[in-house]
Amino acid sequence: MRVYDTSDIRNVGFVGHGHSGKTSLTAGLLFTTGATNRLTRVDEGNTVTDFDDEEIQRKITISSAVAAAEWNKKKINLIDTPGFNIFINDTKAALVAADAAFVIVDGVAGVEVQTEKVWSFADEFHLPRAIVINRLDRERSSFDRALASVQAVFGRTAVPIQLPIGSERDFKGVVDLIRMKSYSYTSDGDGKGREGDIPADLAGAAQTAHEALLEMVAEGNDTLMEEYFDKGTLPVDHIVDGLRDAVQQMRVFPVLCASSLHNVGSDLILNFILEDFPGPADRGPWKGSINGTQAERAVKDSQPVSAFVFKTVADPFAGRVSYFKVISGVLRNDANLVDARNGAAERLSHIGTLSGKTIQPVPELHAGDIGGVAKLKDTLTGDTLDDRASMIAYPAVSMPEPSIAYAIAAKTRNDEDRMGNAIQKILEEDKSLRFYRDQQTKEFLLGGSGQQHVEIIVSRLKRRYGVDVELHAPKIPYRETIRGKADVQGRHKKQTGGHGQFGDCWIRLEPLPRGKKFAFENEVFGGAIPKNFIPAIEKGIIETAEKGYLAGFPVVDFKVTVYDGSYHDVDSSEMSFKLAARKAFKAGMEAAKPSLLEPIMNVEVMAPVEYAGDLMGDMNGRRGRIAGMDTKGGTQIIRAQVPMAEMLNYQNDLISMTQGRASFSMEFDHYDFVPPLQAEKVVAAARAAKTGEEEEEE
Repeated sequence: MRVYDTSDIRNVGFVGHGHSGKTSLTAGLLFTTGATNRLTRVDEGNTVTDFDDEEIQRKITISSAVAAAEWNKKKINLIDTPGFNIFINDTKAALVAADAAFVIVDGVAGVEVQTEKVWSFADEFHLPRAIVINRLDRERSSFDRALASVQAVFGRTAVPIQLPIGSERDFKGVVDLIRMKSYSYTSDGDGKGREGDIPADLAGAAQTAHEALLEMVAEGNDTLMEEYFDKGTLPVDHIVDGLRDAVQQMRVFPVLCASSLHNVGSDLILNFILEDFPGPADRGPWKGSINGTQAERAVKDSQPVSAFVFKTVADPFAGRVSYFKVISGVLRNDANLVDARNGAAERLSHIGTLSGKTIQPVPELHAGDIGGVAKLKDTLTGDTLDDRASMIAYPAVSMPEPSIAYAIAAKTRNDEDRMGNAIQKILEEDKSLRFYRDQQTKEFLLGGSGQQHVEIIVSRLKRRYGVDVELHAPKIPYRETIRGKADVQGRHKKQTGGHGQFGDCWIRLEPLPRGKKFAFENEVFGGAIPKNFIPAIEKGIIETAEKGYLAGFPVVDFKVTVYDGSYHDVDSSEMSFKLAARKAFKAGMEAAKPSLLEPIMNVEVMAPVEYAGDLMGDMNGRRGRIAGMDTKGGTQIIRAQVPMAEMLNYQNDLISMTQGRASFSMEFDHYDFVPPLQAEKVVAAARAAKTGEEEEEE
């Protein structure tokens, strides 16, 4: 592929709910432009942008991919993104490289939960966008119904610039409401329409829709509004110019028609990209920082070189592959740049244009273009690469914390030796993952957006790196505390042949508010206990509290005051008082109403409105407390506080309840008391597990 100037480049993201046809539409556009020599299909597992083994096997997009195409001597970088909620964070990370977006809506289902989610991502990045009502050749598809769904959620500014010719299996063309022409498509799927007159049965609907389009285009432009009121119409070139301005100012969101399966409407979508979407320089400078001070850099070749790495792919053969967007300057092959985050020098050998998993070499990339390079040593996703003489750092995309974590363990010692390194490579690729060790349970945890997300990572470990691991539900990090107060004595006395051991202390236990952990106070007067033994008492209590009293979980949110005791000049020691403190603490726990605490999570569920009743009932069954509800378009948002123990299998249950149309997020909020019945079960299970471990050791 040749080199393109900034003005001849378009970077377009394809976003939408899962199974709305984003990948198939991308494949159709690539075929129409000649970038591929055959029309590929997702169900055949041979599309350019779904190349990962897991994507081919599951027939869904898991990770964003980029493919470049040329149309009318201009370059279009097509960014195909995931649409299912558990992979949606990758969509957000990839959209930072886009300058506009197509929101793909299924012609049968209309606007779905993730459609609204990706729309909010586009809002966050201030991306101009258009809507493609896709798969209009499907049985029960309806352009009118899907359009009504779009306008109900996104408003009247979502206005059609096309109408479909035919419906369901007879969908064979579109009416262009700007030029008032029709375009029909043949069954060979070349994606290139044959221009003609509007069919007679659509003439009235087309005229009505044309006038509605004129009103919307003129509405925000005083000059066009005056011309429209004066003449009652607008010439085509004024409509084209007015629509371009309205799209780029995000006053209007045009609605187009397509069939990704039969490649209907592809050429008009490509024309729209060049005619109405902004180029990289049209959206203004990129904001960043220089030594902590806010700065910006214009998207121009004349500026110093800077590039933002928006994605990393861990290839077991090619190594680390970095996807980047050239923000400023001209990036030439073999350039030597510096990572603004860590100061590491990087040589960019063999830069190229992206075509799925393939990098097509080019000598240089101009400002605004997207490219890829392999084998950068220290650069990761979210890093900025700069000319050393003119450094700037662009902000990384913020990712939400994982909604669920599973305990992960290697199956063999050999797997254990290689697991950490393999997971580290995958963490570089997927910034929404977390891998850490729970200090209380001593388990290694892998956190992700959902169960399927984590399972796919496990599969990748096996396929790519030959590492076999197993998952199981994590241990709940319960805590213990007290509800009452206690005054107790701890006395340790032991006489041996030489020096004996003697320590004696009186302590007062009392509860603290949630989250205050532990407090220790010394009220000993008159030298009843020498000051040098007081720290030993505190240490003895802390060590004993860590081991728990009821079921072996750490004791928290309590205060200990040592106020009296006695000692022996010869036999007393730090160890004696530490042992005395342990006895005092155990006696105090027994008298101070010991109780079990469990982690309570903030849960937010997004689902179609019709499932709200079932979901709320399910939340109540999980001991959840509904904290609030909102309705946005056709989506119900339910906020609740639910014990972590009740959420371990929620992902699968939610999919079953909503046919996969809902998503949820979850984060820790606070600890609260476990109800007596559940507490008894937890304590019994913990004691049984401890007994089993002791028997194994014997």
